[in-house]
Amino acid sequence: MSIAIAGGGIAGLALALSLHQRGIACHVFEAVPEVHELGVGITLLPHATRELSALGLLDRLEAVAIENLESVFYNRFGQYVYRELRGRHAGYDTPELGIHRGKLHRILWDAVLERLGPAHVHTGHRALRVEQDDTGATLCFAAVNGVTPPPARADIVVACDGVNSALRRQFHPDDVLAFGGINTWRGVSVHKPILSGKSYLRIGSVDTGKMVIYPIVDNVDGQGNQLINWMAEIRQPEATMNDWNQAGRVEDFIGIYQDWRFDWLDVPALIRSARQVLQYPMVDKDPLPRWTFGRVTLMGDAAHPMYPRGSNGSAQGLIDARTLAEQLAFHSDPLAALHGYEDLRREATAQVVLTNRTVPPDAIIMKADELSGDRPFRHIDELISQDALRQISENYKQVAGFALPKD
Repeated sequence: MSIAIAGGGIAGLALALSLHQRGIACHVFEAVPEVHELGVGITLLPHATRELSALGLLDRLEAVAIENLESVFYNRFGQYVYRELRGRHAGYDTPELGIHRGKLHRILWDAVLERLGPAHVHTGHRALRVEQDDTGATLCFAAVNGVTPPPARADIVVACDGVNSALRRQFHPDDVLAFGGINTWRGVSVHKPILSGKSYLRIGSVDTGKMVIYPIVDNVDGQGNQLINWMAEIRQPEATMNDWNQAGRVEDFIGIYQDWRFDWLDVPALIRSARQVLQYPMVDKDPLPRWTFGRVTLMGDAAHPMYPRGSNGSAQGLIDARTLAEQLAFHSDPLAALHGYEDLRREATAQVVLTNRTVPPDAIIMKADELSGDRPFRHIDELISQDALRQISENYKQVAGFALPKD
């Protein structure tokens, strides 16, 4: 059996490694001519690190990441709302890690080159469409610098070509991005450790301004400072969508956070010290009724793009990869394997997409704001119990697939 993987992102590379573990041949076709360590931070939840551990990569990741101790929630006035331990500290077998996205991608990329060999990895191959017949599928590519790479023939094609997937569009031509008026800005700043130095922070809500803050590199300057990843979000119903292709401007959003100076963090100073600011719209797509078309199926962001809330997009793509590899190893008929994979993953990921829209982990802060009338309070326990807030968190973990088993 031969597999063509369209896209060398997190899901595509994880699929290549999972297939290689099971002795199934594959080729990865990546759009960019050369891979660089791009992006900002990403959080790997325990169900993501579980998958990466099974691929033999956890030691490499932990060497360049920060293991999160806790997740802490505050309202926009800097008042404590809720805290919980995370990863191994909460009883999971594997850690929760904060890491630079580019370093995560590089570790996966290098592992694929080491294990499969460079002959199985093709850069400068942007997927355009798939043609198929009774005996196989042909992956066709767009021209790059005036040169069109030759098509690739395989038994099946897996579309891992991201949120703007050309192959998804081939089978779902009316598919559109869903934008609900939430824009985001992301950056990394060199800053002294915040709280424990291993804390994942959520402050405020999208309706009045929200910040997500966590460290991704320890002692980045030899003076004890960390590289801190942050994301600013705001929902403005009349807003136009931010442009992925343009750098963000601090002046476009700093006013929201100008008064967010707490005794434990000066948020405006953190934002202004960023080395670079990127802007993104908060977008997803409606869950699809179907992923598999003959010898082609969708995976990762091509299958289920979701809001980057709850740090769950990468985890779901990693689970997709392992699930499809298992199905291909189990079934002698690759078409049966594709349908088995879709049956296991499509509805599960649809629930995560819809939950990230409506009841993400941020709902803890939104509930506190609702009960306080979005005003400062004396103590959170006068509004709602920690057990009630914990239940909101547990409900999200259950949907996302990383709740600890109950005793």
